[in-house]
Amino acid sequence: MSWIAVEGMEFHSYHGCFKEERIIGTRFEVSLWFEYDTTVAEQSDNLHDTIDYQRVYQLVKAEMEQSSHLLEHVARRILNSFHSTYPEVKRSKVKVSKLNPPLGGKMHCVSVTLENE
Repeated sequence: MSWIAVEGMEFHSYHGCFKEERIIGTRFEVSLWFEYDTTVAEQSDNLHDTIDYQRVYQLVKAEMEQSSHLLEHVARRILNSFHSTYPEVKRSKVKVSKLNPPLGGKMHCVSVTLENE
């Protein structure tokens, strides 16, 4: 088994508890890790024998385009969508970070990490 990571996907999205966040949006970063049997792809060098990273990005992008109040909700939607698309994947983890959150002080981000086993 191997761990595959699609890290640092950046989006301008409309998630947050404040009305303004859902109107003007802000920057987010998403990373997704998943355990997958890459044995066949290691030998074949064929994209059809593994999970297509571009397809993973498009799946995450579709979830990021749907507004939510909580990062927890966004992260769960991403994992649910990912596992619906790739039921053969048993273990995965997603981290959703809101960059420069409006919390009254300077900080890089707030994040939520969820794991599916």
